[in-house]
This record gives sequence, C-alpha cells and structure tokens, in this order.
Amino acid sequence: MFSLDVSFYAKYCYLLNLWWLTFIVINKVYVNEKAVSYDVFLKHRLKIYVVSVLATIIYIAFFSDIKLLRFLATSTVICYGANVFFSHFFYRYFGNLPGSMQVAVKRVLIIGYNNVGKKLAQYFEREQITYCLVGFAENNENITELSNYPIISDIKHTVEIAKKLDINEIFLTVSPENNNDLYNIIYNAESECIRVIVVPDLSFFIQKPVHVQYFGDIPVLLLRSEPLEDISNRFIKRAFDIFVSLLAIIFILSWLTPLIGIFIYLESPGPIFFRQLRTGRNKKQFICIKFRSMKLNNDAHIKQASKGDARVTIIGRIIRKTSLDEFPQFFNVLKGDMSLVGPRPHMLKHTQDYSQLINQFMIRQFLKPGITGWAQVNGHRGEISNKEQLEKRLEHDIWYLENWNFFLDIKIVFLTIFNALKGEENAF
Repeated sequence: MFSLDVSFYAKYCYLLNLWWLTFIVINKVYVNEKAVSYDVFLKHRLKIYVVSVLATIIYIAFFSDIKLLRFLATSTVICYGANVFFSHFFYRYFGNLPGSMQVAVKRVLIIGYNNVGKKLAQYFEREQITYCLVGFAENNENITELSNYPIISDIKHTVEIAKKLDINEIFLTVSPENNNDLYNIIYNAESECIRVIVVPDLSFFIQKPVHVQYFGDIPVLLLRSEPLEDISNRFIKRAFDIFVSLLAIIFILSWLTPLIGIFIYLESPGPIFFRQLRTGRNKKQFICIKFRSMKLNNDAHIKQASKGDARVTIIGRIIRKTSLDEFPQFFNVLKGDMSLVGPRPHMLKHTQDYSQLINQFMIRQFLKPGITGWAQVNGHRGEISNKEQLEKRLEHDIWYLENWNFFLDIKIVFLTIFNALKGEENAF
C-alpha cells in the first residue's frame, strides 16, 4: 500500500485543473462556433481529453512514486472521461427540451426568401439548441415556391409581426438599396430591442467563407484566415525555427556533414552540397541547400527525381529514402529563407509551370517554404506526375496556411520523424 501525501495530491489536483483550463483556452473551445456547434464542441473536448490524460500520465511517471502510477493514471482517465460524458449528456438533454424550456434559444426571423435566406434556414435547423427559426418575411411577388417555413409577413410589416411573435433577432438578407423600407425596419427594430443582423450576399464574387476585420470603423472582408499574419504568431514560429535549427546544426550536422560528405565524394567526385534556386515567400527566390544525391548532370535544375532515376547515386538513394538529404536546409531555416514547417519549395521552372496549371497555386507562396509540411506528412511528397497529385498537395498547403497554430507545427515535426523512421513509399 502507498502512503497518503496530502501536499502531493493537492498539487496534483491543481495541475489537473490547470492543464485542462490551459488546453481549453488554447483551443478556444468556448469561443464562437466551437461553443455553438455541438459536434465541433465535442470534437475539441475529446482532443483536449486525450492530450490532458497524456500530459498527466507523463507528470505522474516523472514526479511521483511508481506505486502511485497505476492508481493515479486510472483515476485520471476515469475523471476526465466522466467530465466529457456528462458534458455530452447535459448538452444533448437540454438541447431536446421543449422550445420554452431550452437554454438561451434565440427566436429569429429572416427577411428575404432567397438563396442566402435558405442557407441560413439550413444552418438554424442544425443549431436548434441555440436558434429557433420562426419564419420568413417576404413580399408575395418574390415567392415562387413552397417554403419549409411559413412566410409570416411582408417586408414592410416585419417589425410589427416580430413584436407579436417575440422575435429576438432579425436576419436581413436583402440589400437596403433594393428596398427603402429596410432602413425604417432597422431603426424601428432596434428601438424595440430586436437585433438586426445584415447578411451580405457575396456568392456572385466569392464561393467560400470570408473573414471580417476592421480598420477603425471600416469593415474589411478577407478571403481567408491567415494566423501567421499576426505578428505574435510569426514571432512564436520564428523562435521555434531558430531553436530547432540551432540544435540540428550543432548536434547533428556537425558530425553528419563530414560523414555523408565522404561517401558522396567517394562515389561521385564533386561538391558535397547541391544548391538550387527555389521560390520562397512572396515569390522571393533563394538558394536551397541539400546534400547532393545525384551524379553531376545538366538536368538537375529542370527535371524532378523519379522512381528508378539513373542519376541518383547509391548513397543518394539512402539519404533520400531517409530524408537525410534535406538536413542542410536547417541552414536555410536559420537564415530565415525557410521555416521548419511549411509548403515544400519548388524549383523555379516548376513554380512557373504549376502556377499556369492551377489558378490558386501561388497562394501557398504567402508562407515561407518548409523542410516538411502538412502535405508531406499526409502522404503527398515526391514526384508530381499528374494534376490531381498537385491539387491534393496544394489543398493541404492552403489548409495549413489557414489553420496554423504552434501545436500543429509540433505535430507535423513528430509525424515527419515517425514517417522517416517507418520509411515512405514516395521517398526516392
């Protein structure tokens, strides 16, 4: 039996709650759509549950009596699991109560029976725990089909009907320029403490979600979210790059370079390093450094390596298969031309060819290129032989651009190491 140490348990419980709250804050679980959409909310709760359990078990293993490990690890898993389960039960139970008993349900009305209004209605159907769509307000001449929800008023009398039906919010999907009554509706609704939310229809120009920022009181629509446009995020990523690249240069490249260099030179006399102009952030060119894995040839700057490529040497096949040929790029990272994680840089000719093949290809150049990337750890590396492969790689690069966070970089680094140790089919 183990003895009871009150101070240890107090510190342990404190750390449990601290870790849980920290992971919740980092993942913004209770902010915006994550707290409103149940499926997204549960997904992030489960992710935090797994990370919290792992962090707790590591702490127990290093800082507690080994006899306590099984007991504390088991109790931690059970407590965290119970937390997620009861959250699930609470959310589902109260979400299915009758309308008058639901928690924080907003009664809403949509002005305009159009494509935007129909999409909003579908959204409210999914989010019934938060919103209750009462119906539409639309003029008779604009209604050409049956609606799943009642048309409860024409546009002119919207506020009068909204007061009678106890509406909390009115969603305006018609431009005020197209109907002069809308200006009065906005003013009168707010006078009755009914919020008016304007929903612009941008589908003619933009076929994807947009993001709103403000320059003073001027709203600005962004075509995509870019976390690395925030200076604090760029600082975090750059600090991580410098730290890891210095470790790699001092503790790995210091002895790996002469060792690999000898084998390269003995098999194929010539330079140890292969230097090539590649496309960097904002189309800026830079010299990318790799260990030379091919015999000296005239096609190196225009032709990718392919499976069974006769130009690749024996030592070249080994270092390419294990990704050791990429290690000199830590010097590019330290210099600032590259990042540890980002879209892989292409030779200049390929950047030009690919940008003509796919319209959005140059979006990936908003970021610094990386030694590894989200596309690579998801199996999209090596030779590009068709347009579909290129589209998949671009899709992952843009997703990384729009969803970057520090923990994603760490995840990609560990997946890269794991894949290198396991061996990858497309590494040749």
